This record gives sequence, structure tokens and C-alpha cells, in this order.
Amino acid sequence: MGAQFLPPTWQLYLKDHRVSTFKNWPFLEGCACTPERMAEAGFIHCPTDNEPDLAKCFFCFKELEGWEPSDNPLEEHKKHSSGCAFLSVKKKVEELTLGEFLKLDKERAKNKIAKETNSKQKEFEETARKVRQAMEQLAALE
Repeated sequence: MGAQFLPPTWQLYLKDHRVSTFKNWPFLEGCACTPERMAEAGFIHCPTDNEPDLAKCFFCFKELEGWEPSDNPLEEHKKHSSGCAFLSVKKKVEELTLGEFLKLDKERAKNKIAKETNSKQKEFEETARKVRQAMEQLAALE
């Protein structure tokens, strides 16, 4: 079955698909953090205007930027997100049983929910802070 028939999130399990995200990646030949090695470590390239070398693990969602040509992607991933389950997978994804794959993907889904929940909580707390500040300013007018 071709990768194009997989859901987009499952396509990211395929190294070639992750490699394809590294368009305009600044580190190519002669560097430790080539697109191939970045993808092997689980990263996808998700640049922004301010962070052209931003890479994110598709599995634990850890974002890293400020890459240097000598940075080893696997070692950086382990250093900044040692609990990422993708790092401990010993088989190629194509060799996993359906049960193994679904268990692994359940962990990825938990990571995504945790990251999104944390982001929404921070957003809510910031809004609450602004509302409280506005209420205090209104109370001071009385």
C-alpha cells in the first residue's frame, strides 16, 4: 500500500516522508545534521520567519532550533527529550506488528494531546491575567 493512502499523521512515521519536509534546510553535505539524519532522529522541518531551522519531533513534539552544522540530531533529541518513545523503537516502522504500531501511535496521540492542552492552558492563564488586570483597573476608578 502506498504512503499516499495513509492518514497524514501516519505518513510521518515513514522516514522518506520526514526527509521531504526539509526543503530549504540550511545544513546539507559535510554537516552532521543533514535532512536524512534529522529524519532518522524523528524530526520534521517546520520553519518560521524567525526560526528558519526549527525542527520538531513528529512523535514527542519537542521543538528545537539554533542548530549548528556539527549537531548530532539523535544526540540532541535524546538530550532534550529523553523520554520520547520513538527513540526506543528497535524496529523499522514497516516491521512493526499492527498491535505494536497502534500502541506506539497511542503514545504519539497522548503526546499531542498533552502539548495542545498545555498550550491552551497557557493561553487561558494569559487571558485570565489580562482580564484580572482590567478588572483591577476598573475597580481603581471607583
